[in-house]
Amino acid sequence: MLNSRVGTTLLQSLNRRAFSPRPRLSPTLSVRLASARPLRFFSSSPTQDKDNTTTKSPHTKTDWRNMAEQDITKYLRQTHDRVFEHNRCWAADKKAQDPDFFVKLSAGQNPEYLWIGCSDSRIPAEQITGLEPGDAFVHRNIANLVCNTDLNVMSVITYAVEHLKVKHIVVCGHYGCGGVKAAMTAKDLGLLNPWLRNIRDVYRLHEKELDAIKEDDARYDRLVELNVYEQCRNVVKTASVQQSYAKNKFPIVHGWVFGFHDGLLKDLEIDFEGILKDIQKIYNLTEG
Repeated sequence: MLNSRVGTTLLQSLNRRAFSPRPRLSPTLSVRLASARPLRFFSSSPTQDKDNTTTKSPHTKTDWRNMAEQDITKYLRQTHDRVFEHNRCWAADKKAQDPDFFVKLSAGQNPEYLWIGCSDSRIPAEQITGLEPGDAFVHRNIANLVCNTDLNVMSVITYAVEHLKVKHIVVCGHYGCGGVKAAMTAKDLGLLNPWLRNIRDVYRLHEKELDAIKEDDARYDRLVELNVYEQCRNVVKTASVQQSYAKNKFPIVHGWVFGFHDGLLKDLEIDFEGILKDIQKIYNLTEG
């Protein structure tokens, strides 16, 4: 199928870019970041720092309940300042590699991809795909949902397709998704209920398949995949995608899942043309 071939080729290309020998950071930037002032994370079993504040080695999980007020203040200041230290190093490195980098960046964007992903902080779209600034228009929310009542994601899709002319729309979920896990839990989660209902509806649509999976983790992983599949269908239902594809033969919609255990993307090989043909019996918006 056209979409399977395109999706597989695209994913292979991105993985080559992401894991190619080309360093993502220059030696200069690596040295700068390595020498940047480290963060201190405070814990319930402290040691005495030279300025008499209680600290523990970097990367230790913070126990906020046992932190003194002055320690919290210092921690917040350090985490804030470190971002700006890294930003200065990154900007200097980019300019050293290409003096016109920011001139070209400020001229405008022409991304090939629209990325709709989860808000999970462990999945930075550009880093796991090897994409550069300007390559991807990115939207993220809890559990990578595409809801027709969400004006945010609908506006993103419309702008990306009609104005940026993206060639690929990627809906990327991830195994171990907290939003999907919460939706599988029989519990009142307050304000989250309306949002998670969209995932519960995915379970309802595929209830027989999911209930036939006896192992909890396997059922959980499959719901992650089915959620991506249904969100891809929701993307295809939009007028901007249908009309652009009828006219230009793009964008193509892809469904991917990221795995934390190996860092690899899995292509679900969404049959974009098949889905489009199927849903247009009811959702055909190409006219008018």
